[in-house]
Amino acid sequence: MPDNMHLDAKILIVDDQETNLHLLKSVLKKANYTNIMTMSDPRDALHSFSMLQPDLIMLDLMMPYMSGFEVMELLRPLIAQEDYLPILVLTADATSKVKHRALDMGAHDFLAKPIDTVEVLLRVHNLLKTRFLHLHLADRNRSLEDEVSERTSELREAHIEVLERLAMAAEYRDDETGQHIRRVSTTAVLLANCLGVPESDLELIRRASQLHDVGKIGIPDDILLKPGKLTPAEFEVMKTHTTIGTRILSGARSDLVRMASAIAYTHHERWDGLGYPRRLSGDGIPIEGRIVAVADVFDALTHSRPYKEAWPVEEALAEIKRQSGSQFDPAVVTAFFELHRQALLPVPCPPVAVEFQEVLLQQV
Repeated sequence: MPDNMHLDAKILIVDDQETNLHLLKSVLKKANYTNIMTMSDPRDALHSFSMLQPDLIMLDLMMPYMSGFEVMELLRPLIAQEDYLPILVLTADATSKVKHRALDMGAHDFLAKPIDTVEVLLRVHNLLKTRFLHLHLADRNRSLEDEVSERTSELREAHIEVLERLAMAAEYRDDETGQHIRRVSTTAVLLANCLGVPESDLELIRRASQLHDVGKIGIPDDILLKPGKLTPAEFEVMKTHTTIGTRILSGARSDLVRMASAIAYTHHERWDGLGYPRRLSGDGIPIEGRIVAVADVFDALTHSRPYKEAWPVEEALAEIKRQSGSQFDPAVVTAFFELHRQALLPVPCPPVAVEFQEVLLQQV
């Protein structure tokens, strides 16, 4: 007897002999199989297969109009390679040549004619059991893949959250609002988009740019928060926030952390090669470092710091333009002023414009 869970299995029987169809259907119905389709014209097999989507095909080999071999050839493109759809061949020719050819065409088992009813049920039962076990394992694999995907997504979000909190921890040391990193991030994404950076990298730049000053964690308060101008020795210590930042972030496998490390290391390099820590110049500075350099300086100029008052926006803009080709990549400056022309930069401005910038960032 078949397992109860297999009794509603969809079985398609193709045989040109009506007596064979009647016998097979009768045997299966007595065994309580309920979903059986029979046909005597093999030319209708393709249509019936599409309609029924069977769990088992019982197929005669020697038929007029179209042989069982030809039917299997037609069905082959419709059956996924990884899908276990058993084909039980019915044949009076049990020679090795016929069996080998049938197996090569996709057959899974054989029933010799004249048919033994006990053998019919045993072979049908075994093939369906294998079929449903395969489907169960496939479902389980998909479920496991979904679970792994969900867990991976959760870990990624946790990873990003930790990085964001690390950026905020560094930023709160000299910016109690913690808004500097958000404004720099906003400007960096807008600049990257304007410069044609691939869309797939925009989210990386948005998140990675927030860690540009993570190395400030290692700068003593008496230097970081000094209300006046730094001495040359103090400035040398301040410059180490770039190398501290990249040491914190180096060695990661994550694209996000690798980009954050590059930004932390290079956002104080200059286009003319007079920056720090490595005196890189021109295109030798990663594009994300060149972008954040402009975004960081403009935001620093237009907002108060312990050692300075905020500059008027127009003066800050004039300074950015003056440094084009020396401190900054001219292409980035051009993009910066295009954003300014469109009133998209996150500078001190009316609330309506701020809201518009937030919407724009979400769209980017």
